[in-house]
Amino acid sequence: LSCLFLTPSRCSGVGLALCQRLLEEDSRIHLCIACRNVQRSEHARDLILASHPAAQVSTVEVDLGNLASVLRAARELRCRFQRLDFVFLNAGIMPNPQVNFKALWRGLLTGKVLHMLTTAEGIMTQTDRLNGDGLQEVFTTNLFGHFILVRQLQALLCGNEKPSRLIWTSSSNARESAFSLSDYQHAKGQQSYSSSKYATDLTSVVLNRKFNNQGLYSSVVCPGLVMTNLTYRILPIFLWKLLMPIMWLIRFFAKTYTLTPYNGAEAHVWLFKQKPEYLDLLVKYHSCTTGLGRCYVEARKVN
Repeated sequence: LSCLFLTPSRCSGVGLALCQRLLEEDSRIHLCIACRNVQRSEHARDLILASHPAAQVSTVEVDLGNLASVLRAARELRCRFQRLDFVFLNAGIMPNPQVNFKALWRGLLTGKVLHMLTTAEGIMTQTDRLNGDGLQEVFTTNLFGHFILVRQLQALLCGNEKPSRLIWTSSSNARESAFSLSDYQHAKGQQSYSSSKYATDLTSVVLNRKFNNQGLYSSVVCPGLVMTNLTYRILPIFLWKLLMPIMWLIRFFAKTYTLTPYNGAEAHVWLFKQKPEYLDLLVKYHSCTTGLGRCYVEARKVN
């Protein structure tokens, strides 16, 4: 099996945990790590080989926020592979995240705080900007760059003897209220991350309608609240240190508080083991963890 992983620049978190977990499932996999930082992708490769010295692990440089880089990486991958069995679309950015503490306090007074803490609805905003291609940076990096790469790799994904799989990393923060077809890049709002993830959910549904008959299947997962570099940028480090004991307690009431990258990769690994023909293609698969730490997967309809 050939698996391509699109990861953030640090090549850590859920992406790295997923690589290691999949090799535990099948050591014959050829992993290809796609990352915009070459040194960090090589470091991730070294970490994987340290625990799985016989594994086949390669890297490719790609900046999903730069369309020229995406096209260049696609050409390289077409030369290196004859087919791709899995593409894990895991890269994402959340620039300049800010927490609205007044809204959080109102949620506490109105009894909506648990919902707000598990979805970030109404309490988190981002500041977006245009990239070098004149596109919104979050939209391009979180969705459009992935989409262009998938279309460029179509010959490796469609018409194979066995089905190929796209597995998109979405979020519990993906909300219809943050998305508008008239502003699908979310240039006018402050919830670009939520908008891009909801657009990801919609894109997966449309890809299934177009490509299932060519042997390509798309699924969406939510890793839950995982403590990664993306998460740590939301608040100062000293606040996270104060909050962590509370977050472990919240997990008894909020099953999507997976907290660790290993737990956050649960839905990805579960999907890796399923036959796509039997999956509900209108469902998002959520990584969940009980208060005592047992991992499981919960299916919820894409809204």
